[in-house]
Amino acid sequence: MESSKKSFNKREPVIIKDYQVIPVETTYIKPGDSLDMLIQNSSPYLDDGDYLILAETPVSISQKRLIDESKFKPSLTAILLAEIWSKYIWGYILGPILKIKPRTIKNLRKLPPEARAHKEVVLQHYGIKHALKPASEAGIDLSNVPGSLVSLLPENPPEIALDISRQIKTCCNKKVIVMIIDTDATYKLGKFRFTSLPYAMDGIKSDLGILAYLLGRISKKKFPTPLGSSFPLEIDYALELSAIAEKYQKSIEKNPETIYQMQKTFNKNITEIEVDMLNSRVHTPAVIIKKNY
Repeated sequence: MESSKKSFNKREPVIIKDYQVIPVETTYIKPGDSLDMLIQNSSPYLDDGDYLILAETPVSISQKRLIDESKFKPSLTAILLAEIWSKYIWGYILGPILKIKPRTIKNLRKLPPEARAHKEVVLQHYGIKHALKPASEAGIDLSNVPGSLVSLLPENPPEIALDISRQIKTCCNKKVIVMIIDTDATYKLGKFRFTSLPYAMDGIKSDLGILAYLLGRISKKKFPTPLGSSFPLEIDYALELSAIAEKYQKSIEKNPETIYQMQKTFNKNITEIEVDMLNSRVHTPAVIIKKNY
């Protein structure tokens, strides 16, 4: 089996707040692959009551939710959004004023020509309110995909989470809550929970696009976004679990966050990044979170 070619789960569990976090490592999950490898590699470490937190990108890739941006001809609107709105207005004016990450500002100022086609994809699939965001538009992921491909958000995350939970119950007789999350932010303002993403877990106001991004600048609390869960969770608890999973991911060796950073990692042009290169890395598409009694 492919997963036997590498040694996985070498990293030691860590304690974050009152939880033990265990990584689930796999090879690269390719388009059309099932998530059986993820279930297989997590099952030895699972106990009743654990949480299995999955990143959205491998789920999306397994569903073949991929788009080849090189096949999109940028419209005038897409060109203006990439070359004027994102590169200059966000890169030199709005970004510094709104104190977005220096790394994001740097990336915006150096947007490559491929950003035009990317904006066109956002416009055609999600509309102007998402295309106006300077980055991470509509949850479209430029990382961990080869060539000029990008991945959309996975279809029906709650159903996928429930299916994985049932498979774990069948194969391992363990009752585990599965949740799929996206690193794009959910913000908190008082009792209001909101995100720019097209959809999110119940209890989070979604599909706000640029409005959520701007409103989020005044929020002091932000979290990764839960997209769906195999079992109903109180929303603030789901956000806490998402934050723990993200904190762990940031504590280990970082994967390239965008296809443009992958160019440096593999010393290749965007269109030259292939599945074999991605498969040469050990991936951590999920973590197990246990209550640390």
